[in-house]
Amino acid sequence: MNNNLIISKKANLLLENAYSGRAFNLPKSIALAKEALEIGKQLKNNHLIGKSLNQLALYYMIISDYENSNKHSKEAIAYFRTIDDEHGIADAKYNIGSVHYKTDNYHKGLLYLIESLRIYKKYGDFKNQSRAEKSIGTAYEYLGDQSNAFTFYKNAVKNARKIPCINLESNVFNNLSGLLLKKNKLAIAMQMIEHSIKLKIQSRDTRGYGFAIYGRGKVHLALGEFKKAESDFLEAIATYKKVVEIMGTCMAFIKLGKLYYKLGELKKAELKTIEGLELSITYNISMTKIKAYHLLYSIYKNSNKNNKSFKYLELYLVEKEATMNTQTQQVIENYNLINKMNVLENEALLQKEKQKIIKKKNEDDQKLVKLQQEFLSVMSHEIRTPLNAMTTIVSILEDQVEGENKKLINSLQFASKNLIHIVNNVLDFTKLDSKKTALELDNTNLNDICSDILNLHAKLASNKNLELVLINEIPKNNNYLLDQTKFTQIITNLIGNAIKFTQKGKITFSLKLESKGENNDTILVSIQDTGNGISKNDRSQIFDSFTQIRPVMTRKQGGTGLGLAIVKKLVKLHGSEINVESKELVGSKFYFSITLEKATTNISKNKPIFNHFTNKVVLLAEDTAINAILIAKVLSKWGIKTEHAKNGKIAVACAKKKKYDFILMDLHMPEMNGIDATKLIRLQNNLNSDTPIFVITADVMLSKNEEDAKLFNDILWKPIEIEKLYAALVKDRIKQVVNGISTMN
Repeated sequence: MNNNLIISKKANLLLENAYSGRAFNLPKSIALAKEALEIGKQLKNNHLIGKSLNQLALYYMIISDYENSNKHSKEAIAYFRTIDDEHGIADAKYNIGSVHYKTDNYHKGLLYLIESLRIYKKYGDFKNQSRAEKSIGTAYEYLGDQSNAFTFYKNAVKNARKIPCINLESNVFNNLSGLLLKKNKLAIAMQMIEHSIKLKIQSRDTRGYGFAIYGRGKVHLALGEFKKAESDFLEAIATYKKVVEIMGTCMAFIKLGKLYYKLGELKKAELKTIEGLELSITYNISMTKIKAYHLLYSIYKNSNKNNKSFKYLELYLVEKEATMNTQTQQVIENYNLINKMNVLENEALLQKEKQKIIKKKNEDDQKLVKLQQEFLSVMSHEIRTPLNAMTTIVSILEDQVEGENKKLINSLQFASKNLIHIVNNVLDFTKLDSKKTALELDNTNLNDICSDILNLHAKLASNKNLELVLINEIPKNNNYLLDQTKFTQIITNLIGNAIKFTQKGKITFSLKLESKGENNDTILVSIQDTGNGISKNDRSQIFDSFTQIRPVMTRKQGGTGLGLAIVKKLVKLHGSEINVESKELVGSKFYFSITLEKATTNISKNKPIFNHFTNKVVLLAEDTAINAILIAKVLSKWGIKTEHAKNGKIAVACAKKKKYDFILMDLHMPEMNGIDATKLIRLQNNLNSDTPIFVITADVMLSKNEEDAKLFNDILWKPIEIEKLYAALVKDRIKQVVNGISTMN
């Protein structure tokens, strides 16, 4: 066993030496990786075999032996799958994606690269994130999507600096220089490529230095500095030959041909372009073949060699059409797959609708359900308008009173929060019953959110001398994609009920890993109490709407009777089912299983500090005078000046005359509603077409997933929770600052 360990370490050392020396002596790197591969096979070590194959795939890709590169990558994936090694699979997919975008299949390359990036993000691997993002940016640039290319290049630089790695940073600045060159921003392009060259000299990356010198040659060529450009291209070619860089050599020869063509030296232009073309044909590099064919067409046309000119024009058109057909076919295949999924989904929805219709006894039942939903929606909307004023006044007075009055404010705050909870239950039930709710997933630490929920109920449990405990068997650093609000709502209702119906003993909130997968975990969630218990007859109806298990006139506990009905619907929304076990006078246990997609552990970052919102100006469109006054009062505490428009029509007129920092838009207003007003403000000729607009509404039927909701930066529900309003404004302010920095770059 010890001997195997020594041999394994030797193989890993071989791979380290191969990787570090790839820029100076690629043939030696290939030989070392092959030696490591043989050791891995002798030891039957699948991880070592896969790692060796991945390195060989990379080296073959560098020398443009794409067939061997893809072959080794696919073999590596097979070995890594046997040991459930996601990271190894990501490395192999990165290699395959890079081969595709370097040949003639940019879309397929993007699919592989984006999948590898997803895995790298999951493991917080900034180095490989940077590599993948740079390659994705390049693929987008080849496709002509400069906006996406810039976004990925920018992210690649950020991740390279996190490590830090000047080599990766230099590679991206080279690409950014090329992108700016296409936008004719020559001065900035030169600054970036000079920075790239400086970093390459520091890192002693020969191959990368060749690409950087080639990049500078392109800028010199665009500036008309032909001698400097020629010198750079020749140096790049000499550098590429040292490290066997085929694709770079092709590009440099063709650029040199273009330079001589511009100088009118047509014979030299022809010879250099043909050198680049021959290499392109030998190694099937479609991108450089297309450029060479087109350049030769132009050279022969200017030399009056019409037959040759037409020949290369035809070759250019055939090659370009073949490449475009490959891309188009890929898009069609993806579209067909998406279309097929949509058809299946629509069929499933139609089937569900049929089942619903069958279940309805008659048309009167359908009308009754609809009327109930409309009544709940209207009632909730009407309650929220005065409730918004009440809760806002409480928030304002909270900081202005002391002593006994402080206790009164606290009591009023508790009462208002309780009323909000009841109204929210009614609203949520209405939305769930009308199928207006969808999961909104976010990267969440499960231990943190469960601890927060427990702390929320700690005082209520303590007031009844009950013990409230969390038993979490999930690793504390595990993160998942989770709808925090809906998960919190499920647990809050269950713990709240447990406290309500338990007079002594304890409530236990448990999390247990039921099964573990490559991308998903299934978790068993349970809340157990030592309370009154539930009879067998009551158990059959506790999840029904408006149901309480004790007579309304005599029960001690409050509530709408909607809590468990909401729990049932929310758990079902997660693709699961709520279960209950109970024994009278002993206690009850509510439990369900939930399957969650794994996510990368969040890395804590210091949040930037802003001078709040001093001198910022907001346009508030609100038809209820008291609400407008109170919101303006709250905003003034944060340094924000408010201008009030009492309907949507006035808001549109104001937005045409003056630029605002934010707009708060009520939904239901006279003259013109908030949606129509926002559509007019978003028009290109409006001063505030890009201004952040937040909708403030009590309309239960508005969903974040609807088309109208996408007009707004965020939705804030009435009654407004001051913390959420502040958080929304801060979040958008941070976004503005980050975008400002990006624009400067």
